[in-house]
Amino acid sequence: MPTLTELARAHTDLDDEDVAWLHLLLADWQIIADLSFADLVLWLPDRDGRGYWAGAQMRPTTGPTSYVDDMVGVFLPHGRRPLLDAALHQQRVVREGDPEWRDAVPVRVEAIPVRRGDQVLAVIGRNTNLLGVRTPSRLELAYLATATDLTQMISRGQFPYPGQRSDHTDSPRVGDGFVRTDAAGTVTYASPNALSVYRRLGLASDLAGLDLAATTRALVPASRREDEETLSAVLGGQVPRDTELGNGETVVIARSIPLRDGERLSGALVLFRDVTDLRSRDRELVTKDATIREIHHRVKNNLQTVAALLRLQARRMTVPEARSALEEAVRRVGSIALVHETLSQSIDESVDFDEIADRLRMMVVDMSVHEGEVTSSRTGRFGDLPGEVATPLAMVLTELVQNATEHAFGEAPGHLEVCVERTDHDLRVRVRDDGRGLPADFDAGASPSLGLSIVRTLVETELGGTIDLGPAPSRGTEATVVIPL
Repeated sequence: MPTLTELARAHTDLDDEDVAWLHLLLADWQIIADLSFADLVLWLPDRDGRGYWAGAQMRPTTGPTSYVDDMVGVFLPHGRRPLLDAALHQQRVVREGDPEWRDAVPVRVEAIPVRRGDQVLAVIGRNTNLLGVRTPSRLELAYLATATDLTQMISRGQFPYPGQRSDHTDSPRVGDGFVRTDAAGTVTYASPNALSVYRRLGLASDLAGLDLAATTRALVPASRREDEETLSAVLGGQVPRDTELGNGETVVIARSIPLRDGERLSGALVLFRDVTDLRSRDRELVTKDATIREIHHRVKNNLQTVAALLRLQARRMTVPEARSALEEAVRRVGSIALVHETLSQSIDESVDFDEIADRLRMMVVDMSVHEGEVTSSRTGRFGDLPGEVATPLAMVLTELVQNATEHAFGEAPGHLEVCVERTDHDLRVRVRDDGRGLPADFDAGASPSLGLSIVRTLVETELGGTIDLGPAPSRGTEATVVIPL
């Protein structure tokens, strides 16, 4: 399904600022659909004047839909919907006409021009399913009156309000708690859900007729809300923004949308959402993340202690083979400790493996007892990898770099390169040297090398990948590891 931006670029003359205005509108139009009990379709005028393209669609959560099928990307020629033509050319909300019939369902169609400055960018088709219409309740009447105010503001270019988008995950919606205030900030209507929110804050009376900001100020301690100016501006309907407040037991997000009749402030729509459980889960996650990072930090410290003990033991060894084996163990433990060190500093269970790979590559080369100068480099990016992949991959990379450094060059200088290719499906790592190459009778499967055995086990068992050893394209040896992502 094409996006609004793609459709606008392909079929209209709208510039980037126009499209950004439409995206601001879409961030809030679930509110308009719910208040209207109607489907909304955003129609973009074709640059050639042939008709309209459906750029976006929203169904209500408060009533039945009028469109079973998705409309985005549909082309509508001029004349097919006269109300759209009238709204575009007359630049006003058009409601005239009899209901349309779609699949034996009567649908009332209205057209709302979307204005930005002096230009009409698009037309919103508001489609209300009239099947089972009954006498509306006070709640429904309040919803519809507020929807009318918002659609008039859209047609005058006064909505959406420029600034921060409001479609974040904890933003309150119409069904969470709806309050309508007049220009003075006095509540004229509060939905049952909004009243329940205030009951949890400690209100014992009805909200209707009360000053919303003053009432909230009396219920919420100063330490549990933003400054006085913000509270008065938001709950008084003066500014289009949200604020978080609570009483120690209940946490509430309040969002205000000022309503205007021309240049005059006529009141405000204030939405409330009880986010007590959500904030509790957030705190639990923060605590859990901190605990996990602390565990990684302690594991790293313990591994470094083990490495230090092995290093001390190696220095006391008189047998060269034993000393070499312990030094290899130190490097293996160090590679795992490096991953845990990085995870202890990460906000999630993934790490930027490029930094780890570079530190491992330089550490192994610098600690090598090779007499000739060996340089190393990396091409390509590993990117972020989960911890369960990063730990075994760090050991694999350490072993392959160590193996190449020890056996590829003899006493001559050389260069070692780590080449990385990452796709959506797999990660391909090549450790390539320009040394003397593999012996003619070399058999990777029969090799007694502990390092190669560790690499093969980690790649095939823990990472579910494959490893291949062979000659490099020009000279030397190349080890290729492929890991599914």
